[in-house]
Amino acid sequence: MNHPWISYLKKNPLAALLVALPLAVWAEAGHWGALWVFAFSALGIIPLAEYIGESTEALAAYTSPRIGGLLNATLGNAAELIITIVAIREGLLDLVKASITGSILGNLLLVTGMAFLLGGLKNGLQRFEQRNATRNAILLVLAVLALLIPSLLSHSIGPDGSPRVETLSLGVAGVMVVLYALALLYSFRSEGEPLAHRPQTGEAVHKPDWSLRKVIIVLTLSTVGVVVASEFLVGAVEPVVSRLGVSEFFLGVILIPIVGNVAEHLVAVEMAIANKMELSVEIAIASSLQIALFVAPVLVFISLAMGNPLQLIFNQFELLALVAGVVITALVSADGESNWLEGAELLAVYLIIGLAFFLLPS
Repeated sequence: MNHPWISYLKKNPLAALLVALPLAVWAEAGHWGALWVFAFSALGIIPLAEYIGESTEALAAYTSPRIGGLLNATLGNAAELIITIVAIREGLLDLVKASITGSILGNLLLVTGMAFLLGGLKNGLQRFEQRNATRNAILLVLAVLALLIPSLLSHSIGPDGSPRVETLSLGVAGVMVVLYALALLYSFRSEGEPLAHRPQTGEAVHKPDWSLRKVIIVLTLSTVGVVVASEFLVGAVEPVVSRLGVSEFFLGVILIPIVGNVAEHLVAVEMAIANKMELSVEIAIASSLQIALFVAPVLVFISLAMGNPLQLIFNQFELLALVAGVVITALVSADGESNWLEGAELLAVYLIIGLAFFLLPS
């Protein structure tokens, strides 16, 4: 007869990575080196992010559908938000902006690509709501356009225009938050929901398995754990960059988004394999929209309050990657159909961009 812990790990294999959190503490206390601290901290955040997501879902089940959808839409990227706030406090603004770029690209190209590829190989041609896909594409184009404009102004007026760029960044952030609120309002009032995940037609509405007390305890402990792990992770960034010779951009674009969202990524792929393509696409696209329209502008205001103003100025390569990611995703999803070849195409773009960021000088 299996031990309860063995049965639990079979159902939740990511929970085994929780051992990485005490290892990160020991690595920091024992001066094992920044690389070990960074690696263990990153691994420890993965299951904690999953627990934040699970407890948020369970908490949402105790509320009304609209409040539950709002919780999912605002706390869906909590782990990554915590990491970036810690990075802002340490003055690693390039890392923060790279993580914004990487989160958007990761969901659009990596997650959607894996979902299309594996879902297509398992189920052949798959279909999802074309109207929702079009609305999501429009929101993504607007979000990327909002991120482009401060960068274009900065490149046009040069370093002497920093106060103007900062003012524009704050104005753009405010507009993006309003747009996000309007998109949430629209999604709650319509059947298609690009920003809030609720059961689709025909799916059972499950009662929460966790008590409210357990939900609050797990959510609190997971959040505290992410804060601690983020402190170690961010503190080790500069030594790791120096030792490995990679850029902060690579860590921000590739590693941090994967660490903060791997559980959600796996769910999207699992839904595609189970031929629930509508839900899979919504998870991937909604996460990108949350980052672009909610997390990025919130970080602008938080950074101002912390005394390290974050301006929405991205380098030319980041801008090109964002535009390419949004355009290719809009093109392959515009017809409301997906296949394994389109998934391979999205993954190819992601790999090319990732390789370029890896080779980008520090």
